[in-house]
Amino acid sequence: MVTARVLHRYADVDGVRVFYREAGEPDSPVTLVLLHGSPSSSQMFRFVIGPLADTGVRVLAPDLPGFGLSSMPDPDGQYTFSWIADVVEEWLARLGVTDKILYVHDYGSAVAYHLATRSPSTVRGLIVQNGNGHDEGLGSAWDVCRAYWADPTEENKSRIESWLHYEGTKNTYLQGLPERLAELVPPESWELDWRAISRGHGLDAHWELFTDYRTHVARFGEIARFHRTEQPPTLIVWGVHDPYYAIEEVVAYHRELPAAESHLLDAGHMLLETHSPECLSLMRPFVAGLAEPSSS
Repeated sequence: MVTARVLHRYADVDGVRVFYREAGEPDSPVTLVLLHGSPSSSQMFRFVIGPLADTGVRVLAPDLPGFGLSSMPDPDGQYTFSWIADVVEEWLARLGVTDKILYVHDYGSAVAYHLATRSPSTVRGLIVQNGNGHDEGLGSAWDVCRAYWADPTEENKSRIESWLHYEGTKNTYLQGLPERLAELVPPESWELDWRAISRGHGLDAHWELFTDYRTHVARFGEIARFHRTEQPPTLIVWGVHDPYYAIEEVVAYHRELPAAESHLLDAGHMLLETHSPECLSLMRPFVAGLAEPSSS
């Protein structure tokens, strides 16, 4: 089998420089949109983009603004998940994307669900990989964050354990992993991420984006209604050693999407770093089944 070649491109979207990876035929009726989380970039999908394009879909993976090789926004109140979704939505429109499968992961979840709820009829399916959309996924460790979001004072901010530093970036990949799995994670992943998010005023911008995560949490009810009403075909691949999102999140997805297919993997939050072959064996047939144009 010949794997589709991956192209590396830039686009200017209203002054925002967006780097993205692309594979597959541009005129494919269905596009798989891979949305990464924090502190990562489209680099996290490097092992799966080409093989997933072999299923007949077009595959697009952007670096969200402020991550990877995309430009860093000013921390002036603009850097929100709604604004990132605006950029992604305009970028997809310029590329002629209509029907799409959305990859839901970490911060990318907030972006994905903005896209989904704005245009639900265009969502052919969801792939959820350690992506949060329910209260159940936010365990007690998030209590201090919730307190800060409700009352963003310096005192409440000081109670949140700092993670916007080099070790915090590294921990996103390694925290919670047994040593046998930690040794599989290539260190260049967090090295590249740290360089990207710490450039210029990046740490201030990323704190602003974290503060805006409260708007994603506030939309959980709207996200649940989207699930219940639209019933998008959904594949869940979940790293059980995730220290950020509780395993109860998977159960919450099934409450609204009883037909969802879920798989728990012996992996962490960034499971594609260690388990991309296992994920591909699950994602390829799922995507292939959604590759035909909608009959609606």
